[in-house]
Amino acid sequence: MCGRYTLTITIEELMVRYMVDETGIPFHRPKYNVAPSQQVLAVINDGSANRLGELKWGLVPPWADDPKVGFMMINARAETAAAKAAFKKPLRSKRCLIPADGFYEWKKLSGGGKQPMRITLKSREIFSMAGLYETWISPDGAKINSCTILTTEPNPLMAPIHDRMPVILKPENEALWLDRKTQDVEAILPLLRPYDERDMVAYAVSSAVGNVRNDSPELIEQMMVDEQLRLF
Repeated sequence: MCGRYTLTITIEELMVRYMVDETGIPFHRPKYNVAPSQQVLAVINDGSANRLGELKWGLVPPWADDPKVGFMMINARAETAAAKAAFKKPLRSKRCLIPADGFYEWKKLSGGGKQPMRITLKSREIFSMAGLYETWISPDGAKINSCTILTTEPNPLMAPIHDRMPVILKPENEALWLDRKTQDVEAILPLLRPYDERDMVAYAVSSAVGNVRNDSPELIEQMMVDEQLRLF
């Protein structure tokens, strides 16, 4: 799964990276511990331009009786999304990019316990996780715009850490993913595969990341070498 990630760059860097329309840009500060149910930044294309906005992490389908169902839909399995009631429609026409520059996963240790790991690109550049979004409207007219992050099987770097990883799109495939005119699922399924492990790196970080109230640069600092050696 993907349950925590980081987005530590500025809003100006995001605007340049995604060439977004400047209309309605939300407030953003660097975040070191993004968690489910929070408002997260996402990129969609309205048919003429990329737009940057906020979505609640945890997809709430339009037909849901209770928006709390979103807590169970922070991720969607890429292999089965096309067959799931909550995901098959947005997979055709409501796809988004979730910008990140790292994500966390917890590695099981041989002696018991778990060690949080941060996974990034070797270049430390921003990357795009494949997302889906929906709009839920309550009986009184209140709207919740929400999203989920697609996951896939792990690459060789991730396999010793966890049995799933987020779908990370190559930059050259982002436009196709955002194109709402492309509603043939077969055309986009090839994009939903594990990212090349040769371009990624994982390192141990502080257990403080386990508390969602913690959100500071110290969370992404790499543990000392002697501490890491005890993990493997």
